[in-house]
Amino acid sequence: MANAASGMAVHDDCKLKFFELKTKRNYRFIVFKIEAQQVEVEKLGGPRESYDDFTASLPPDECRYAVFDFDFTTDENVQKSKIFFIAWSPDSSKVRMKMVYASSKDRFKRELDGIQVELQATDPSEMSLDIVKARAI
Repeated sequence: MANAASGMAVHDDCKLKFFELKTKRNYRFIVFKIEAQQVEVEKLGGPRESYDDFTASLPPDECRYAVFDFDFTTDENVQKSKIFFIAWSPDSSKVRMKMVYASSKDRFKRELDGIQVELQATDPSEMSLDIVKARAI
Protein backbone atom coordinates (compact mmCIF):
# COMPACT_ATOMS: atom_id res chain seq x y z
CA MET A 1 0.00 0.00 0.00
CA ALA A 2 1.43 3.38 -0.97
CA ASN A 3 1.93 6.18 1.49
CA ALA A 4 -0.33 9.13 0.69
CA ALA A 5 2.33 11.67 1.69
CA SER A 6 5.15 10.30 -0.42
CA GLY A 7 3.44 7.82 -2.73
CA MET A 8 5.88 5.17 -1.52
CA ALA A 9 5.05 1.47 -1.43
CA VAL A 10 6.89 -1.11 0.65
CA HIS A 11 7.83 -4.40 -1.01
CA ASP A 12 6.63 -7.44 1.00
CA ASP A 13 10.19 -8.78 0.99
CA CYS A 14 11.24 -5.87 3.25
CA LYS A 15 8.92 -7.02 6.04
CA LEU A 16 9.71 -10.71 5.48
CA LYS A 17 13.50 -10.25 5.65
CA PHE A 18 13.18 -7.96 8.68
CA PHE A 19 11.03 -10.58 10.42
CA GLU A 20 13.72 -13.20 9.68
CA LEU A 21 16.43 -10.88 11.06
CA LYS A 22 14.37 -10.26 14.20
CA THR A 23 13.15 -13.79 14.93
CA LYS A 24 15.60 -16.20 13.28
CA ARG A 25 18.68 -13.95 13.25
CA ASN A 26 19.37 -15.04 9.65
CA TYR A 27 20.95 -11.65 8.92
CA ARG A 28 23.14 -9.16 10.74
CA PHE A 29 21.85 -6.26 8.68
CA ILE A 30 19.57 -5.27 5.81
CA VAL A 31 20.04 -2.29 3.51
CA PHE A 32 16.91 -0.90 1.86
CA LYS A 33 16.70 1.25 -1.25
CA ILE A 34 13.87 3.25 -2.77
CA GLU A 35 13.48 2.19 -6.38
CA ALA A 36 10.59 3.18 -8.67
CA GLN A 37 8.36 4.51 -5.84
CA GLN A 38 8.91 1.40 -3.72
CA VAL A 39 11.17 0.48 -0.81
CA GLU A 40 12.96 -2.77 -1.52
CA VAL A 41 15.79 -4.89 -0.09
CA GLU A 42 19.15 -3.97 -1.60
CA LYS A 43 21.58 -6.04 0.47
CA LEU A 44 21.41 -8.70 3.16
CA GLY A 45 24.34 -9.08 5.54
CA GLY A 46 24.97 -12.58 6.82
CA PRO A 47 24.94 -13.35 10.57
CA ARG A 48 28.76 -13.34 10.76
CA GLU A 49 29.23 -9.96 9.08
CA SER A 50 30.54 -7.08 11.19
CA TYR A 51 29.50 -3.49 11.73
CA ASP A 52 32.34 -2.47 9.39
CA ASP A 53 30.88 -4.73 6.69
CA PHE A 54 27.56 -3.00 7.25
CA THR A 55 28.88 0.56 7.02
CA ALA A 56 30.91 -0.37 3.93
CA SER A 57 27.70 -1.48 2.21
CA LEU A 58 26.16 2.02 2.43
CA PRO A 59 26.85 4.12 -0.67
CA PRO A 60 28.85 7.30 0.07
CA ASP A 61 26.57 9.61 -1.91
CA GLU A 62 23.11 8.03 -1.92
CA CYS A 63 20.44 7.73 0.77
CA ARG A 64 19.40 4.38 2.23
CA TYR A 65 17.44 2.91 5.09
CA ALA A 66 19.04 0.10 7.03
CA VAL A 67 18.54 -2.12 10.03
CA PHE A 68 21.38 -3.58 12.05
CA ASP A 69 21.11 -6.24 14.75
CA PHE A 70 23.66 -5.08 17.31
CA ASP A 71 24.96 -7.56 19.91
CA PHE A 72 26.50 -6.20 23.08
CA THR A 73 27.29 -7.04 26.68
CA THR A 74 25.84 -4.90 29.47
CA ASP A 75 27.83 -3.67 32.49
CA GLU A 76 26.25 -6.59 34.38
CA ASN A 77 27.84 -8.96 31.83
CA VAL A 78 24.51 -9.86 30.18
CA GLN A 79 24.42 -10.61 26.43
CA LYS A 80 21.80 -8.52 24.65
CA SER A 81 20.96 -7.31 21.19
CA LYS A 82 19.08 -4.31 19.87
CA ILE A 83 17.76 -3.66 16.39
CA PHE A 84 18.81 -0.29 15.05
CA PHE A 85 17.02 1.55 12.27
CA ILE A 86 19.45 3.83 10.44
CA ALA A 87 18.37 6.57 8.07
CA TRP A 88 21.47 7.19 5.96
CA SER A 89 21.30 10.54 4.19
CA PRO A 90 24.80 11.72 3.25
CA ASP A 91 25.36 15.42 2.65
CA SER A 92 26.60 14.63 -0.87
CA SER A 93 23.34 12.95 -1.96
CA LYS A 94 20.85 14.76 -4.18
CA VAL A 95 18.36 17.08 -2.44
CA ARG A 96 15.38 15.36 -4.08
CA MET A 97 16.60 11.97 -2.88
CA LYS A 98 16.98 13.29 0.69
CA MET A 99 13.44 14.67 0.58
CA VAL A 100 11.96 11.37 -0.68
CA TYR A 101 13.76 9.35 1.99
CA ALA A 102 12.86 11.83 4.74
CA SER A 103 9.17 11.93 3.81
CA SER A 104 8.88 8.12 3.65
CA LYS A 105 10.95 7.20 6.70
CA ASP A 106 8.32 7.18 9.45
CA ARG A 107 5.83 5.12 7.51
CA PHE A 108 8.50 2.61 6.43
CA LYS A 109 9.78 2.33 9.99
CA ARG A 110 6.24 1.54 11.20
CA GLU A 111 6.17 -1.43 8.79
CA LEU A 112 9.16 -2.93 10.62
CA ASP A 113 7.75 -4.00 13.97
CA GLY A 114 10.59 -4.44 16.47
CA ILE A 115 12.87 -1.45 15.86
CA GLN A 116 14.42 -0.45 19.18
CA VAL A 117 16.75 2.43 18.37
CA GLU A 118 16.77 4.96 15.54
CA LEU A 119 19.83 6.76 14.21
CA GLN A 120 19.98 9.44 11.56
CA ALA A 121 23.35 9.88 9.88
CA THR A 122 24.66 12.27 7.26
CA ASP A 123 28.25 11.05 7.46
CA PRO A 124 29.93 7.91 8.85
CA SER A 125 31.06 9.62 12.08
CA GLU A 126 27.40 10.03 13.10
CA MET A 127 26.95 6.27 13.18
CA SER A 128 30.32 5.16 14.50
CA LEU A 129 30.45 1.98 16.55
CA ASP A 130 31.00 4.08 19.71
CA ILE A 131 27.72 5.95 19.07
CA VAL A 132 25.87 2.70 18.42
CA LYS A 133 27.23 1.19 21.64
CA ALA A 134 26.24 4.29 23.62
CA ARG A 135 22.71 4.27 22.19
CA ALA A 136 22.27 0.52 22.81
CA ILE A 137 22.89 0.60 26.55
